[in-house]
Amino acid sequence: MLDWTVKQPADGMVVAPDERLPWPQTVALGIQHVVAMFGATVLGPLLMGFDPNVAILMSGVGTLIFFVAVGGRVPSYVGSSFAFISVVVAATGYAGQGANANIALALGGIVICGALYALIGLVVMASGTGWIERLMPPVVTGAVVAVIGLNLAAVPVKNMAPTSFDAWMQAVTFLSIALVAVFTRGMTRRLLVLVGLIVATLVYALLANGLGWGKPMSGALLEQAAWFGIPAFTTPVFDTRAIVLIAPVALILVAENLGHLRAVSAMTGRNMDPYVGRAFLGDGVATMLAGGVGGTGVTTYAENIGVMAATRIYSTALFVVAGLFAILLGFSPKFGALIHSIPLPVMGGVSIVVFGLIAVAGAKIWVDNKVDFTESRNLMVAGVTLVLGTGDFTLKFGEFALGGIGTATFGAILLNAVLGAARSPPSSR
Repeated sequence: MLDWTVKQPADGMVVAPDERLPWPQTVALGIQHVVAMFGATVLGPLLMGFDPNVAILMSGVGTLIFFVAVGGRVPSYVGSSFAFISVVVAATGYAGQGANANIALALGGIVICGALYALIGLVVMASGTGWIERLMPPVVTGAVVAVIGLNLAAVPVKNMAPTSFDAWMQAVTFLSIALVAVFTRGMTRRLLVLVGLIVATLVYALLANGLGWGKPMSGALLEQAAWFGIPAFTTPVFDTRAIVLIAPVALILVAENLGHLRAVSAMTGRNMDPYVGRAFLGDGVATMLAGGVGGTGVTTYAENIGVMAATRIYSTALFVVAGLFAILLGFSPKFGALIHSIPLPVMGGVSIVVFGLIAVAGAKIWVDNKVDFTESRNLMVAGVTLVLGTGDFTLKFGEFALGGIGTATFGAILLNAVLGAARSPPSSR
């Protein structure tokens, strides 16, 4: 395991993955990474009806598993993956508010997805990453990532604003986040979702509790919750239909993780290719373990990569601290009650921003990789994939149905392969 070289802090310094600052600074910076992942890691389980305490706890455990899997060489935090939201909603029939009564069905699919993801990691460790890059070039990964956000667009718009006041509060929320994103600097901008959520919640309290325009916020749940306690763990149920819907998310996680590793490699100047398979394996095992106790599937987090880019501190010691601190938060029912006290339309406004950013992230993959849309194959792969996912196109196999993100993912991969083979000239011998 890694033994970090200690560096003394100085302005503008760069701290490599195998280095660290003195422990007081390392602890503070590690907690900052918890804050950075906080919004998305909590929002994910709320949109699926999962217990946020379990999700936070398992994100910490998963981060430590990832750290061990890569030998402490890859700086990364793993948290709730949004790629699971639409398939979990489809598998469980979740209505978008409160606890998910069919969470156990989703957990079985998440465990199998994690196992498939870990298996892919083992294959990559044995064979390298070339086959993944051929199977999922940027035109495919960009389309699939964009579809994750577009497929979910109807959830906040249709299900999280039951009244006119709630719809206006959604608008206040995403406007607050946008203003933070554009007109602030430094860590405030990095925490745009969290800051915008707090501002919108205060506005909601003023209008609903103060002026009576909406459903008042209640602090009863927060007052009754204990400071420390065991999270509500759940045992998975392995249902074939749910597994068929959820397991293909492993392919999305592969593309996402690979992109994040490429970003970390570019920032640190370190070649991360030797650790790609081990990263997949660690992420897959973390997803299996999370699904086994009631948590969401996990993935490496772009939010934390952004923090590293801003601070130029890439020490993996930060993520050991962050993982341990997240575990501590997971054992606080008071924390979970605070999350559940957030008004539904405020969460809806946050969801609109997050899902929109996910969709744009897919387009960014195309831009960064200079995908040529004058080429017919790229046009067909991207165009068909976007409509399949956004329209929730469904294919039925007997009693089973594959819809939305599943058909978009497999459709993009198969269409790219078929069109690529069709245009390839025959080899001459």
